[in-house]
Amino acid sequence: MSPRSASVNEELRRRSRERLLQAAVELVGERGYEATTLSDIADRAGSARGLVSYYFPGKRQLVQSAVHRLMHRTLEEALEREPRTEDGRERMARAIDAILGLARDRTVLMRQHMAGLLQAEGFVQCPEQKRLAELLRDTCARHGSKDIDADYPMLRSLLMGAVFAMVLPNVPMSLTAMRAELFRRYRLDWELGLPPETVEASGGVCGSDLSRFFATGRESGGQPK
Repeated sequence: MSPRSASVNEELRRRSRERLLQAAVELVGERGYEATTLSDIADRAGSARGLVSYYFPGKRQLVQSAVHRLMHRTLEEALEREPRTEDGRERMARAIDAILGLARDRTVLMRQHMAGLLQAEGFVQCPEQKRLAELLRDTCARHGSKDIDADYPMLRSLLMGAVFAMVLPNVPMSLTAMRAELFRRYRLDWELGLPPETVEASGGVCGSDLSRFFATGRESGGQPK
């Protein structure tokens, strides 16, 4: 048997990393951060425990990268859904709804993520976080920002604050209240984006299957390609 080419090896590494990201999101969402071990994540991903350390310095970095992947893919999906639009106000509304929707639908996961950001290392600089930043900066630009370097950090901070308020144990703020505040801030009509009443009427938009956000190279039946 001839040795695998460099491109094949690279693709296998990419799929392994993707499976670890997906497993981390699933397990932390199910069990919480403390109850999830790196061995658990490796087992769920079907990977050797040593591969986790090869791709990520530790559990905190892995989980942050995994949540940032979920966030940026959720945001991409919202921004590009049909009917596609270049309207800056509609795109800002979709961005806000995408992030607040994660806080509503993935409360445990987003709570653990917010707690992780308060640790000493703060944001983990990874490809997933950088892609999320790119999408939010682009959203600000399309909304009409004249100073992206000031407006992007403000949008990021407002979204983080809203998520924190929604996932706070015992006294969470509602998505409707946080959405209304952000829509006032950006002068958006309530009907833009995906209003909460529309989601409730349709039975929700966030299913339990996260595989579409992670390019693991699996067919619909769950077997590797």
